[in-house]
Order: sequence, then C-alpha cells, then structure tokens
Amino acid sequence: MKIGYSFWGFLGDGVTDTPDGGRSHRRTLTDGLIGAGHTVVFLQQDRDRAEAHQPVTGPYIWDQGLPDIDALFLEWRWPIPGRNDTPCTAPGHACDLHRQQQLLDHYTHHQGIPTLLWDKDQHLAPADPLRRIKHLTVCEPALHPRHGATSLLFPVADYTLHTADPEALAARPRRWPLVYVGNQYGRDPAFTTFFAPPARHLDHVVAGKWTDTGRWPHVNFIGRVPFTQGIELHQQAHATVMLAPTRYATSGQYTQRIFESVLAGCVPITPARYRAAATVIPGELHAYDGAHVADITRTLISMPTGDRVRLLERCIRRLDPFRLSRQLHTIGQVFDQHQGADNGKLTHHTTRNR
Repeated sequence: MKIGYSFWGFLGDGVTDTPDGGRSHRRTLTDGLIGAGHTVVFLQQDRDRAEAHQPVTGPYIWDQGLPDIDALFLEWRWPIPGRNDTPCTAPGHACDLHRQQQLLDHYTHHQGIPTLLWDKDQHLAPADPLRRIKHLTVCEPALHPRHGATSLLFPVADYTLHTADPEALAARPRRWPLVYVGNQYGRDPAFTTFFAPPARHLDHVVAGKWTDTGRWPHVNFIGRVPFTQGIELHQQAHATVMLAPTRYATSGQYTQRIFESVLAGCVPITPARYRAAATVIPGELHAYDGAHVADITRTLISMPTGDRVRLLERCIRRLDPFRLSRQLHTIGQVFDQHQGADNGKLTHHTTRNR
C-alpha cells in the first residue's frame, strides 16, 4: 500500500519550543510501516528541515502536493486560535489545519480513500460528521477509547522491549528522586494532588511548558528542554508520576512518557484512579495521593538492587500493549476493512525505537 501520512511535528529531535510528543514514537511507526513493505509519503511540511535545520535521513518521502495514495493516515489537528486559524499570510501562521482540510477534501470526501484519523489528543468532537463517514475510522491512543473509536496506542519497537536490560537500568546512578517531563495542558488537578505535595519533601525537577505556576512556589520548574534532555532526566531519576488530563485518565490513555520512563529505568508511579492502571503498571506503583507518591519514591530510593531489577522487569513486561507489532496489526485491520484483504495487509513487524 501507498500510505499518505499527515503529521505536524518532527521525526528527529526537532526544536525545543514545541509540544510534539510524537518524536518518541512517530519514526518507530513509520519505520514499521516501511519495513512491512509499504510506501509512506509525508504530506505536511518537513519541519525537521525547515525549522530544526536537521533533515532526517532515511527512506522518507515528502510531498506537499496531492500524490496518488491508497490510504490516508492523519494525526489529527484542531484549531488553535491565533496560530492555525488565521490567514495563511498572517505573521506566525501555521498551515497544518488548512493542509489537513485540503487532504480531507481531496482524498476522503472526493476520492473516497480509506482514512484513519488518529485523535491523539482527544479533540475530535463526539458529534463531528467525520465520525459518520463509512470509509473513515477514528482511533485514539487509549485502552478504552471513547465514542466508538478504535484503540491505537503510541508504539514502542518490539526489538526495544526484547533488548531492554533491567539489570543495567537498575545499576545506573540516579540524581533525582522525582521528575516530571511534560507540559501543563489540563494537568493542574493531577499535579496538585500527586506531584506538588511530595515535591515539598523530595528533590525534584519539572521540565516542560508550565505557564501558570503561582500556586506551587516550592516546585522546581525549569521550562521546556530539548527532547534528548528530557530522556536524560528520566535516566537520572528514581521515579516519575503519570500525570494526565481527566479525559486521558478516564479513557486509559497513557502518553509516550510511560515507555520513555520505564526504558530509562525511571519507575512510573500512577494515580490509582487512572483507568486501566493495573494493565500497564504494577500494583505497588499505584498511588492514592501525594503522600503515597512520596512513600513509594522513598521505598524506591532505598530498594535493594535485586528488588529494583525485578520491579523494572515487571514494568517492561507491562509495556506489551504498546508493542509496535500490535499497532501495525490494528492499522492493517482498519485499512483492510475498507479496501478488502487483497490490497496488502499490514503485517506484524519489529523495528528499532527512537
């Protein structure tokens, strides 16, 4: 199959001033599709080249026209006032939304091309007419997706899980008891309950875009950091907390932070009320409040190396739902149901992780 892939972000490290979480898994997914024998054409701007000035090498094709494709894959974009809902000539305009509409009009509405709409931030309205298009499937990266959507999780390469070494991870020296890498967007209630209280007593750092922090003067906010520095913070920390907006917590949507942290040996403490927590995180890491987060973190700091190895082994095994091969199977099922099994099924495949 020839898949047209629309995303507004980066394949590589990108720029620091961006909320693009897809950098941890987008290239993994693309390489998996290509490795399974499919052609992938990127249909938005090459931001690695245009903004980061670091073109990503590999078997990647970019086309800002309207090439012939067999299927359309959209990482869903939504209106952001003053940024992508302005005229194309306006200062600071981003054309992701206009381009997405052009792709929908041409491929989905006019040509009837099978379309997968990956609503990664859960912004598509429940009553949006797109949900009624027979050859379009809405996916969410949640274990319990809403509004009849299909579950398509953020992928981690099978090979990465197979080769993860819990002994080496457990042996790493750790600078920080507690870290959080991520942006504020809708996380204030979870942050207030689960991170701010232990931050009064534990050495910590919070990296990301947090613009309204006055209620937490004791928290060490350091602002956005380069993508690789976020990985390094996890490598230097005993634990992080799976903070999430309510819509993520109620649908069991775990961001890429879960495998970024685990694969760095940073233990992912999660609010016990987070849906499907038992599926992806060992029970002793489920916290009921901030005091519980502090207790778990202190236990981790003093934990014998052998016990930490065994805990990390269990954390790695719990990442199984995020395997790339599982996500490729889901994508294959979505497109096959619209075109028929003779048009090139997407098969299980393993690849490297980014």
